[in-house]
Amino acid sequence: MFFTIITFAIVLAVIVLVHEWGHFTAARIFGVKVEEFGFGFPPRIWGKKKGDTTYSLNWIPLGGFVKIKGEGGENKDDKDSFSHQAAWKRAVILCAGVFMNIVLAIVLLSIGFMIGLPSVVEDDMSGIAVSDQKIQIVEVSPETVASSLDLKAGDEILTIDNQNFESTLAMTEYIKNDEDGILNIEIARLSGNHSVIADLTDIEPKVLGVYLADTGLVKYPWWQAIINGFKATWFILVQIVVAFYSLLKSLILGTGSSLEVAGPVGVAVITGQMARLGIAHLLQFTALFSLNLAVINIVPFPALDGGRLLFVGIEKLRRKPNNETIETVIHNIGFIILLLLIFVITYKDIAKYSGQIMGAIGRLFS
Repeated sequence: MFFTIITFAIVLAVIVLVHEWGHFTAARIFGVKVEEFGFGFPPRIWGKKKGDTTYSLNWIPLGGFVKIKGEGGENKDDKDSFSHQAAWKRAVILCAGVFMNIVLAIVLLSIGFMIGLPSVVEDDMSGIAVSDQKIQIVEVSPETVASSLDLKAGDEILTIDNQNFESTLAMTEYIKNDEDGILNIEIARLSGNHSVIADLTDIEPKVLGVYLADTGLVKYPWWQAIINGFKATWFILVQIVVAFYSLLKSLILGTGSSLEVAGPVGVAVITGQMARLGIAHLLQFTALFSLNLAVINIVPFPALDGGRLLFVGIEKLRRKPNNETIETVIHNIGFIILLLLIFVITYKDIAKYSGQIMGAIGRLFS
């Protein structure tokens, strides 16, 4: 439990501080005064002023913040105020945090590919080091034997009928040609290994309902690792945008969604699990987390960077300043909605992971 909390705090701090450093740097480049750069959230433990900026250390160690002069629309006549700047400069400052989250993902994935990152193992990978090879489920088709057995993407198939397999091709052939149609499948999952019995006797052809892939820790030469870091970041970013669009569409249309949304508790639990799997898995997860926050932050919703960017665009179209009071009220309402959403998701996380949380607390005091 303690390990999970510490790991989560470090991961979140790195991601948020990199994001805020993006805002901080862009503001300084354009001559905008940054009143405070805080590590963690108030109340303050310690602070030191250097130049115009107070650098502070705060009690709540969940990321950080920057306080930029004029970010609420005040001090428009001061040249070092955010609200005094041209629209394009304000847009750059607002987007800088998201940009830095993407850069962080590129760096983490590049480092990951240098030391060995979990990836799909292709047939032709000559000159590339591959270790810890395994056969994993990458997708489970709905309304199939696999879904009824609660098999999940990410599960590693250890054996079938006590037999080991070197590749997905050999495993697939065995399933197709199995005479009795009863498969004893041993699964490895983060929560622990277990076995399931799959009955394919009434299914022709014999289809379990999973997509399998040969995976392993893939290590590239440094120059190739950097290229793949860029490629992987772009691919993941596109997938997140598509998934987020599907989620919003299903919510608006009321059709429901198969996507699971994790809150702070869920992310903390997953972070701890990734850390226990090794540094490569943690790097990959942190990169994914950073890209998720980048996409969420650029969404044009009040109180988020994207929401503030939207108001800059509206001001540009209207060719006159927005009503400061109305904009502030809208952002405050958006912030309250976000807090309520976090509360609801956190409640669901606690209900979902209550067994793991209570078990960890029990071990802590045993």
